[in-house]
Amino acid sequence: MVVTGRAALLALLATVAVAISGQIGSTVTAIAVSLVVLIVVVDVLAATSPARLVLSREGDTSVRSGDSASVSVLIANPTGRRLRGSVRDAWPPSSHASPRSRELLVGPGERRRVTTTLTPSRRGDARSAGVTVRSVGPLGVAGRQRTLQAPWTVRTLPPFHSRRHLPGKLSRLRELEGRHTAMVRGQGSEFDSLRDYVPGDDVRSIDWRATARDDGVVVRTWRPERDRRVLIVLDTGRTSAGRVGDTPRLDHSMDAALLLTALAGKAGDRVDFMAYDRAVRARVKASGKGSQVHRVVEAMAPLEAALVESDPAGMVGSVMTQGRSRRLVVLLTDLNAAALEEGLLPRLPLLSSRHLLLVAAVRDPKVAEMAAERGNADALYRAASAERTLSERHRITAELRRAGAEVVDADPERIAPALADAYIDLKAQGRL
Repeated sequence: MVVTGRAALLALLATVAVAISGQIGSTVTAIAVSLVVLIVVVDVLAATSPARLVLSREGDTSVRSGDSASVSVLIANPTGRRLRGSVRDAWPPSSHASPRSRELLVGPGERRRVTTTLTPSRRGDARSAGVTVRSVGPLGVAGRQRTLQAPWTVRTLPPFHSRRHLPGKLSRLRELEGRHTAMVRGQGSEFDSLRDYVPGDDVRSIDWRATARDDGVVVRTWRPERDRRVLIVLDTGRTSAGRVGDTPRLDHSMDAALLLTALAGKAGDRVDFMAYDRAVRARVKASGKGSQVHRVVEAMAPLEAALVESDPAGMVGSVMTQGRSRRLVVLLTDLNAAALEEGLLPRLPLLSSRHLLLVAAVRDPKVAEMAAERGNADALYRAASAERTLSERHRITAELRRAGAEVVDADPERIAPALADAYIDLKAQGRL
């Protein structure tokens, strides 16, 4: 049961009436109180029961972070009474649902649609917390209230901010493959076509058999290999929970992984994805050529950083069981010296003996700013600590490169395009 402001007003009027009459006896007071209670009870009984309503859902099931989704509740009234009151469709606070509540009027046998707009600020699955319906009696003094379950889930996908870099990277890739209007031939080891020799061509590219059958000198042209395998491994362990700026390192890594997934798919390569800390948290297997971005986005959406140390041995084992064919393994992690020295580096020879490893990490620009501080004693201590962090980062980068891994270490704004550039460079060198 619920009471409205009219019930409070009614009680106040009864009190004023008793005071004005000058009869403050217990009998008069009891009569006044009983009258107010009677009116409230009658109004409650006359209100349509919310429990008899039939609810159903329709609307969006996914939305990209920063965009808005619409979810509707269809409220059917199978009773013979009119329902008058209000309704609130409750969602988690991070969903920023609006409006919070609205007036509701449903006649006998009728149905009403109540639409809520969600603008989620966090990745993952947002589930409806219930639909609260308040039914008010004919007098508007009191009524009934009940929370009904109408399950619905809206998945908030990663925003993919680095999408804006994709046209430029694709243009460079086409230029590399010789499909750009500039007709620039890139390096590579996959045969593309034959053409006439022009001054400046590498004499090692001359095709002597074709030249013998032709009036002029003919050279081979090459293009970067296609249909290669790329495995993107996202570290979801403790270090991925650290915030770089206002965003967790994990989210920056996801953005870089999505750009690489889109680019490699356009290049004709097969892209697999795996999220790992101490177990496989998500996995996407390439289902042929073409873009895997949508499937990878769906797999990333519910991922959260686990506050445990990642298991490099398990991760390497999972990579090695993906298949015997050589592939590019892109590991998105943090260049944490302690974690990598004890975990990844001892196992790097096994991994690099079969695959090409590319380690990508998000660098915190605040550390470089702290290293440049000079003003007082506190600033000097901060600078010394930052310099030590940068020195450890440079050292572990050098060790990874000596062990045969490629390393990309960039600020949040640069990590996605830098990783895409590293991939294109590997294609150009014929290493992928």
